[in-house]
Amino acid sequence: MEDGPLDPGRWPLRRVPRLRWAAQSPTAGQADPAVITAALKRAQARPSGNWFVVAASGDVRADRPFGTRVMGQELVLWRDRTGLPVAGPGACPHLGAPLARGRVDDGCLTCRWHGLRLPAEGTEEWRPLPAYDDGVLLWVRLDRSGGETPLPEPVAAARPRPESGVGAVARLAGVCEPGDVVANRLDPWHGVWFHPYSFTRLRVVSVPDAADDRFLVRVTFRVGPWLGVPVLADFSCPEPRTVLMRIVEGEGAGSVVETHATPLGPGRDGRPRTAVVEAVIAVSARPGFAVARTAAPLLRPLMRRGATRLWRDDLAYAERRYALRSGTT
Repeated sequence: MEDGPLDPGRWPLRRVPRLRWAAQSPTAGQADPAVITAALKRAQARPSGNWFVVAASGDVRADRPFGTRVMGQELVLWRDRTGLPVAGPGACPHLGAPLARGRVDDGCLTCRWHGLRLPAEGTEEWRPLPAYDDGVLLWVRLDRSGGETPLPEPVAAARPRPESGVGAVARLAGVCEPGDVVANRLDPWHGVWFHPYSFTRLRVVSVPDAADDRFLVRVTFRVGPWLGVPVLADFSCPEPRTVLMRIVEGEGAGSVVETHATPLGPGRDGRPRTAVVEAVIAVSARPGFAVARTAAPLLRPLMRRGATRLWRDDLAYAERRYALRSGTT
């Protein structure tokens, strides 16, 4: 595997020989559980300011409410007359109706049971919660549940402007805790074994420590059975429930995959549920990338499908990790 700087050149694809899955070099000896655990502990010690990712920005609209649950708390979101997000308790203060089944009209939410009208600024009985739209994802601050010192904005790493690239957001949920999702992302060694359809020729160049808390990984993204795109990427955690992968060299340098683990609360069986909300923002310096941006509505479903396929597998990893820890295997 090449160790020098990656120059995508005129043609970013490289021929990748097919290799039998079982013939790959094992990574078990490199994937040190102590390294993963230490990186997870450092991430969990960072402040979040009580902010939680709840949805893709585009899922919260001005013409209908959006309902979800975070930390066991039912929430409803919509947009006011100016397009700003509004978030608050999901139960109507009158008789507890689900506000996510109401209607939004002229920036106000109307409950469908008895027509109680809730303005964006709230009422004495219904208080809105702090909400933040970063252009890709929508966050809500839950101070009672979060238990930390509140921050005015989420702790978010720098990412490309949405209009400069092509972005997509995928969401799945599993029976696990946020730390299990983060730990999965802090184990880059599993990529070629668990996802041979997406990754090959993976080598962890450096592992995180207190001085430089990131993984640096060389990997080739598969594009079909014989071709791939080699890149150098780093993995870091800006806050306890977020893992950021950024391409630092190679085709698409600056592109990011931002994975958020949002605790939903216990399911009916009493076990925890966690949502994985993953934002992919692809950028490129190539002149032809402008064409890709115009085709974004066609590309987003494909990007979302690719992320969903990966996380169906990775949630099995995270769920297994939780089951072993909780004794529910």
